[in-house]
Amino acid sequence: MVYVFLANGFEETEAIAPIDMLRRAGKEVITVGVTGKIVTGSHGIPVTADITEDELTDFSAAEMIVLPGGMPGTLNEEASAVVQSAIDYCMDNSIPVGAICAAPSILGHKGLLEGKTAVCYTGFEKDLKGAVIGTAGVVTDGLITTARGAGVAVEFGLELVKVLCGQAESDRLRSAILCD
Repeated sequence: MVYVFLANGFEETEAIAPIDMLRRAGKEVITVGVTGKIVTGSHGIPVTADITEDELTDFSAAEMIVLPGGMPGTLNEEASAVVQSAIDYCMDNSIPVGAICAAPSILGHKGLLEGKTAVCYTGFEKDLKGAVIGTAGVVTDGLITTARGAGVAVEFGLELVKVLCGQAESDRLRSAILCD
């Protein structure tokens, strides 16, 4: 199970593109509304979450969690005790975490990027405490995949597929969606 956290002000493309790629790869993806069942993105698009954070009481089925960026979505995610607990659970149990745009700052604030290569939206580098700032659009270092922003959302999704399903499945999807 992949849990994608949505909070008011999330960047729509950064959530929907990875959800799409992961579902195309056959992964079960559940969207979790941090700020309610209907979550409004940073560009005014309302999305109905599969469940609310109050309904996510057990992380044992998690294969991965994904944190979309956007403002104030990232701040709303970071303020959530459920999101914080999910991150901790993943790190304690060697479960991958994906974060894009401003959301890698949440991991940086927790000290989880120390010595890891990571990327983020321009201007958030100072929040990636201890990270080696990469130059690629998407970077996986250990259990953590980070990405710069909406412009690489499909690449981010394909990288998450690679993490969970392998390079061959990521390549198959890349070809199927005509992503050169």
